[in-house]
Amino acid sequence: MNILFLHGLESKLSDPKRAILETYGKLIAPDLDYKSNPNVIQNLYEEFKNQNINAIIGSSMGGFVGFHLANSLGVCALLYNPALPYRNSVEQIIPTNLQLKESPLMRIILGGQDEIIKANDNLAFLAQNCNPKTDYTIVIKNDLAHQIPVEVFEEQTVAFFERLCY
Repeated sequence: MNILFLHGLESKLSDPKRAILETYGKLIAPDLDYKSNPNVIQNLYEEFKNQNINAIIGSSMGGFVGFHLANSLGVCALLYNPALPYRNSVEQIIPTNLQLKESPLMRIILGGQDEIIKANDNLAFLAQNCNPKTDYTIVIKNDLAHQIPVEVFEEQTVAFFERLCY
């Protein structure tokens, strides 16, 4: 299994979270500069369209990119507090030229205490932009803020991979 991890804005994948993901397969975790590259989605699509990516996992800005990339590549996604409705004035172009294959499965984790990306804003975005062919699981953790503790990451990653069709 090939797993593509997309970190958040000015963030990196921590060693404990990397170890969790590596138990499920080969991990690809590119270093992305969202601020200076508004074409991250297009670039990642071009890089991975002919590779066998089985799952995309993204957090915050990486969740925004992961949402659109998973729908373009037609792969399953696990998204933590994705910046779907807004991106804090960091421009990321959503390509209109990509074929929409639609992700078969998305698990989206939202923090009820997230002051950076509000759960209600994500829910409103998803209500307007959900794909009819995607099986969504939306988990709202009332005590969760924007940062994802390792325990929550592990719990939700296990739940995602239990449902994932290999």
